[in-house]
Amino acid sequence: MRNMTLRQLRYFEALAQHGHFGRAAEACAISQPALSVQIMELEKSLGTDLFERGRRQVRLTSFGEEFAVRVRTILQSVEELGELARASTEHLVGRLRIGIIPTIAPYLLPAIIGNLTRINDNIDIQVRETLTPRLVEELLEGRLDAAIVALPVSEPSLTEIALFEENFVLVRPQGDAGKPVPDHEDLREMKLLLLEEGHCFRDQALSFCNIQSSRPREILDASSLATLVQMVGAGLGVTLIPEMAIAVETRSAAVSISRFAAPQPARTIGMIWRKTSPLSKQLIEISGIVRRPDADGGRKD
Repeated sequence: MRNMTLRQLRYFEALAQHGHFGRAAEACAISQPALSVQIMELEKSLGTDLFERGRRQVRLTSFGEEFAVRVRTILQSVEELGELARASTEHLVGRLRIGIIPTIAPYLLPAIIGNLTRINDNIDIQVRETLTPRLVEELLEGRLDAAIVALPVSEPSLTEIALFEENFVLVRPQGDAGKPVPDHEDLREMKLLLLEEGHCFRDQALSFCNIQSSRPREILDASSLATLVQMVGAGLGVTLIPEMAIAVETRSAAVSISRFAAPQPARTIGMIWRKTSPLSKQLIEISGIVRRPDADGGRKD
């Protein structure tokens, strides 16, 4: 068997992840024919097929599934070798792969990048925005260095550092501005608009209102806070958003913002990374640099 290359293993991992030659090739920044050739060379080297090839997608063979587990371990070890080199310097230099959830990214990301590059102009920040379960998965697989999420994540192999607490506010149609602010019991009887399944912010809002996620709902859920606010402005119901989203999401919507009586619904924003990461010292330093943007300017009390 000829020696396999790391490049081939990375291409294999991409194809296993995407299940499609075109998307895998795009993720690897190469042409589809070039990717296909490398995968066939890898299979030839192994003497067996790694994928079942269909018209629209590809699937791992039984051997391919076992091979994928070993490949992920190998690639993670290679990534950690690079991390060891970066960790040998006092401050993080080179690539920083950081994940962030969608209910934080549009509002906190400019401040994060600005603060980090202002303090260290030798850092190359690569951002991945997706839901918490996917970020955790990519952290554990070594494809991310750290992620900014709502805590707790409660994954034993990850370090969690709290950054700050953030309250939720109530968004109502502009005509409701003078009405009393409902408590969590009242909200249960209102048309509460929420993010779609998979968003931790949805679960936090449901928890505050003491509503079971399995409860039948008459209103379609939204994929973003921006859509939720616009739906409220159109008179379809009410919603909750985090304080950091006020300035961005309410500037062009006919809505009013109200604050709940104590204890207010809130979330803890934090940073997570692998406990085994050689970059832990530098990531602790970075967690101290990350600050939330000023959301006060967008308040509509």
